[in-house]
Order: sequence, then structure tokens, then C-alpha cells
Amino acid sequence: MNLLYFLLIKMYVAGIYLASLLGNAKARLWIAGRKSVFDILQKKLRPGENRIWVHASSLGEFEQGRPVIEAIRSNDPEVKIVLTFFSPSGYEIRKNYQQADYISYLPMDGPGNARHFIDIVQPRKVIFIKYDYWYYYLTVLHQRNIPVYLCSGIFRKDQLFFKWYGGWYRKLLSDFTMLFVQNKESVELLNKIGYSNVLHTGDTRFDRVVAIASQSANLEEIKTFVGTNRCLVVGSSWEPDEDLLATYINESTFDVKYIIAPHEIHSSHIERIEKLILKKTVRYSGWQKQVHMDVKVLIIDNIGMLSSLYKYGQVAYIGGGFGKGIHNILEAATFGKPVIFGPKYQKFQEAKDLIELGGAFTIGDYAGLKNRLDHLFTNPSLLNESGNIASSYIRKNTGATAQILSVMMVKKE
Repeated sequence: MNLLYFLLIKMYVAGIYLASLLGNAKARLWIAGRKSVFDILQKKLRPGENRIWVHASSLGEFEQGRPVIEAIRSNDPEVKIVLTFFSPSGYEIRKNYQQADYISYLPMDGPGNARHFIDIVQPRKVIFIKYDYWYYYLTVLHQRNIPVYLCSGIFRKDQLFFKWYGGWYRKLLSDFTMLFVQNKESVELLNKIGYSNVLHTGDTRFDRVVAIASQSANLEEIKTFVGTNRCLVVGSSWEPDEDLLATYINESTFDVKYIIAPHEIHSSHIERIEKLILKKTVRYSGWQKQVHMDVKVLIIDNIGMLSSLYKYGQVAYIGGGFGKGIHNILEAATFGKPVIFGPKYQKFQEAKDLIELGGAFTIGDYAGLKNRLDHLFTNPSLLNESGNIASSYIRKNTGATAQILSVMMVKKE
């Protein structure tokens, strides 16, 4: 199995290089970002530092681990945080994150890379966020008795860990000092296969979204656009989401404003949305040039505003549910907004919880979308009730960060 894993890693890297040669921009960033990691770290790291290494696969995992990073920084300002990413989508957006002292790509897993990286970084503790179970890194950390923690992990019975043939992969879990998991189901699954190094602490994203909400920007131009109208805020939409939403916007006779913040903001994608929608639209970048009181649809063509937009709507639609999976629904829920999304939500505990409670709704086609939005917009009591359920759910699930730090004993000496 070790040999098979090693060969699979080599094949994965070869695939990245091939994609790069074929013009894939992310593949090129993935390769370029790793070329000088060891040299850069050796030059930057100073002898005698007390370091904690935090690894996030991508941007979503980073946001999940961010409350822990910032709590560590607050509790112990002297500690140095080394933050690594596997994916360009995380590194390129957060490479200037101020709360980490050193930020880099993680060199690809391998016996030499793992030893060399850990030799250079010499972490006192290590935190992996949610995913990324790298065999060689975990093995070296275990051999050197360096505590390793999984933060906001979530386990499902269809994962390789729980298959009859998953024994080799399953052994990686014993390399963790503690597995901090999001739900009781994860605890039960791990207990059944003999692992007791597990603690149900919840999801640190709840702490993050509460902090975001408390710091959300006051956007006067958005307030002006919405006015006294009802408003649907669409976050991180993809083409299948936008096709359904455009049909609803075109056909609806309700006096509703729409704010669409698509996942992709390049010009051709924005133009596609504009062509789909028959009612008057304006891009946010052009909003301040003149007043558009008759505009029904505002398209956000920048990154960074979305988390502050939700408070200006009455309902939120979150994209991704017709693709690989839904995006962050917690940012909308924390503002007390009922949330709607597509059918692919099963990997997200918060989505399942909110559907069961009545604070979120899933749709599978246009008829489902129309029925749900019409029902919410014509039923103020349901709108208020489902929004209150959403915000209450957020409040009840905060506190994971404090629990994790108390177990890790990350505090000032």
C-alpha cells in the first residue's frame, strides 16, 4: 500500500504538470508556488521561534480554521504561525493574511519532502483543517512526537476509513493526537472502528460567521438600492443556479429587488447573467456613477462584499447545489435569513440541520424554486419564523474554537 500510495502521488503530480502544459492556470500556479518553498522558508524562519503549523487544503478550509488561528494569536502573541495551503485557490487569495507569520504552499507529500519541511519548520504543534490526510507528513510528525490535531473534521460512513479494504488509510487516524469533529455521527463512526482520540466540539465556522456579522460593513449604496422593497440575495451562484433564478426574476410580478454575487466574476460570466435577465440590471462597479432607482437586479462584480450583503435581504439563495456542493450558508443564516439551495447538500451538516429545523429549504428544479420563493414572499410569518430559526441555530452552535484551544492548551505561559 505504501508503494501504491507513492505511485499515486507521482501520477497526481504528473497530471498537474500535463494540465499546466495544456494551459490550465491553476495548475501553473500550483507548480510555480512550490518551486522555492524550502529556500524561502529557510531564509525567513528565525532560530528559536515557537511555531505552530496550520494546514488548510483550500480557501474554504482556511475560513473554517481562521477562528482557531486568530484565537491562538490572541492568546499567545509570541507564537509564530506557519500557514500552508495545498490549492492555489486558497494560497493566492490569502497569501497576505496578516494573522499568520509565514504563508506558503505545502510541498507535495513524499518521504523526502515531509522530512525536509518538518526539519525546517520545526513546529511545536500542528493543526490540519477538516481534510488532507497526507501519509508521509503524518508519519514523520508521529515519529517525532509532535502533537497533531484535526480541526472541524467530519466523517461519513461512505469514506475509505470505514470500508473493509480501508485499513491502511484508517491507520493514519492514529497519528492524530486528537480529532476535533463537527457532529456526533463522526464520533460514533470513529468509535466503532476503535478510535477514542475524538471529541465532538462542533464547527469553528459558526464562530467565524458570528465574528463576520459583528464586523459587517454598512453599505449605504446597497441600502439605497433595496430601499423599502423585499430583497433576495444570491451568493456564490453558478450557471445552473443562475438559469433558474433568471427565469424566476423574468416571470415574477412581485415587487422584489435582487442582488446577485456570482462565484465567477470575470466579464464573460457577468455578461451571460445580464443576457439571461430581461429586467433592468446594473453592475456594482457602475452603481455609483449614477442613480438607478428603476433597476431590479444588482450584480456584484467584485470579491469581498458578500458576507455583508446578506443583512440587506429577506431571503438568501446559495449556489453550488447543482454542482459539487453548496457554498457557505452560515453567513446568511447568522443574519437571520432563511436559506435556499440546490439538491447537493448532503456533505454539509449545517444544511441538513437547518432543513430539518425549518430554517433552510432545498430545491431541485424551477418549480421548486418558484414555489419556495413565492411562499416566503407572500407569507411574512413564515419568513420571520424561518429566519429566526436560522439565527438561533447559529447562536446555539458557537464555541467550538474555545473548546479546541482548551484541549490543545494553547495559552500564554
